[in-house]
Amino acid sequence: MRKIVILLGISGLLLGGAALAQQGANRGAAAIDPAKLPAQNGKILANDPLPYWAFAVATHPWAPQDPTEKRRLKDSKKVFTTAEVNDRWNVPDWFPASHPEMPTIVEHGRKPEVSACAFCHLPNGQGKPENSSVAGLPANYIVQQVKDMRSGARKSSTNRMNSIKSMVKIAGHSNDAEVKIAADYFSKLKYKKWIRVVETDMVPKTDIDRRNMLIVVPGPKEPIGKRIIETPEDEHAIDSRGSMIGFVAYVPKGSVARGKKLVESGAGGFPCAACHGPQFHGNGDVPPLAGRSPSQLTRQLYDFKTGARNGPGAAMMKPQVEKMTADQRIDIVAYLSSLNP
Repeated sequence: MRKIVILLGISGLLLGGAALAQQGANRGAAAIDPAKLPAQNGKILANDPLPYWAFAVATHPWAPQDPTEKRRLKDSKKVFTTAEVNDRWNVPDWFPASHPEMPTIVEHGRKPEVSACAFCHLPNGQGKPENSSVAGLPANYIVQQVKDMRSGARKSSTNRMNSIKSMVKIAGHSNDAEVKIAADYFSKLKYKKWIRVVETDMVPKTDIDRRNMLIVVPGPKEPIGKRIIETPEDEHAIDSRGSMIGFVAYVPKGSVARGKKLVESGAGGFPCAACHGPQFHGNGDVPPLAGRSPSQLTRQLYDFKTGARNGPGAAMMKPQVEKMTADQRIDIVAYLSSLNP
């Protein structure tokens, strides 16, 4: 295990009775059976299977949502319908006082191909496991990642994850001026603690929802095995694109301590802090790692290892991840995610 120069991707309480009914219907879905997951096309390693929990893909259709349902979130005076929540050209801003004024490209995008950046990454840039937390990333880094997506240098190890395909498509239609505006906006935002890491042997049963996100479903707990299970603290708030309540990441017992030893010792290579700073808060154009989503971090490590991810910085990453095992990857991201940003 050598230095991990991880290049991150770009890519409230329930109050309404109707929302409660819809959430109850969603939670009635069957839990994931990994053996029945759809085939994952792409660069998948025979000796290191795709971690489906990080590259989440819905395993069955979901009932359509009621577009007229009115939604409310704790501590917000706003009311949005489900149709408004799902409008990628007019981002629902539940907490406008919590961030600077959004540029037009961030709040409304540019029709017909460039969706509003905050639709997925949220107005404060906190992001979600299926996309990326972009708040506080270096502006130059964000710009470079979009360029890599445009050129084809940066791809995904699987072509089944719609959230990633959507970002690549948007990058292809974007122009340099609007990318710079968005990058400058997100780079100035402070990333807040968003992930609560919990070590455990047993986890709730989960399913993959319509947005490529793990959600808890009814049933007895099951062994965590060699996985990290990252779910919303408040499913309704996240489904409504709320930006104040984050996620809980269940990780195997002992993984945080093991990960700490790996990233600090370098296991014969350079410690991660050599590039990412002593507290993994970033260094120049090198992105921060502390407190970021373990699902996001896992995807980047796996993409480097499969060769799906290229571009500036990738050349020095590839030798570092070449012999990295799935167990080491889990330990590393569990530790980094547990840190304060």
